[in-house]
Amino acid sequence: MILVGPLAAGKSTLGALVAERLGHAFVDIDDIAWSYCAEVGWSLDRLLERDDAVGWAAAEREWEPARAHAVARAVSEHPDAVIALGAGYTSFTDPACAEQVRRALAPVPDVIHLLPSPDPERSVTVLRERAVAARGKDWIIEGRDWIAAWVADPLAAEVAAATVFTDGVGPGESADQLVALRECLLAELAA
Repeated sequence: MILVGPLAAGKSTLGALVAERLGHAFVDIDDIAWSYCAEVGWSLDRLLERDDAVGWAAAEREWEPARAHAVARAVSEHPDAVIALGAGYTSFTDPACAEQVRRALAPVPDVIHLLPSPDPERSVTVLRERAVAARGKDWIIEGRDWIAAWVADPLAAEVAAATVFTDGVGPGESADQLVALRECLLAELAA
């Protein structure tokens, strides 16, 4: 199973719970991506240097090929794991990077998009509250609302077999819902 969605959607929390329930490994791309990014010449230091030189948005665009590469590598190296893909790993301005991620995720029948709510404004509000509570950051950088942009970006929903809404639902119940959804998706594939 691969979980996609914006920052603070619960991908890591729910991914770990689902992996435990399924008896699979859990992989958070944020924990492993830099080794894959290094394969194409990117490091955290380089990203921070580019941020200082050209600003956050431009540095994010320059880093897109490395993020797309990291997704492809993570999916191929961890085929039986539950993987949490950070927000930036399904949000690209470069169509070639988006296509690379589409191809990497296409064979995975249980890609699930996580959002708090079907209402985008409610999702942004909940995600911002979670981000500030957990990280002390509202993710409005250089005048751009990154949380709103990630919620609005169509790629995560496009690559997913389903979207699960978590606002007002506890992590345990959401994890159970994801496991049941996975069983349905795999049964449909087998039929």
